[in-house]
Amino acid sequence: MKRYRVLVVDDETDFLETLVLRLNRRGYEAVGVESGEKALEALKNQDFDVIVLDIKMPGGMDGIETLREIKKSCPEPEVILLTGHGSIETSIEGVKLGAFDYLLKPVRIDELLEKMTLALEKQELEEEKA
Repeated sequence: MKRYRVLVVDDETDFLETLVLRLNRRGYEAVGVESGEKALEALKNQDFDVIVLDIKMPGGMDGIETLREIKKSCPEPEVILLTGHGSIETSIEGVKLGAFDYLLKPVRIDELLEKMTLALEKQELEEEKA
């Protein structure tokens, strides 16, 4: 069985480490980074099947800007956005920019796994068509 590679991007270190650990325990090959800049760097060095991206991140690049850059440089991975309650409009903007979907934080792991499965199925269908 293929081990899917997942990139988790979130500035909250505790959340990031916990999510990466839980995904690895469930058979994914998960890597975590704390910023949009580090996500783009990771994408230069490795291929990922799914990216779980927090929208609200301090510093140079927020999640939407990171999403724009990801879709320009490597459009293949499906992106699932994580958002707080206040930024649902931003999440909808993200979907228009090419994100697969969005989930509200705090996210339940089974809900995230379900979205990831749907994203991977979509990706496989598109690969079969190509």
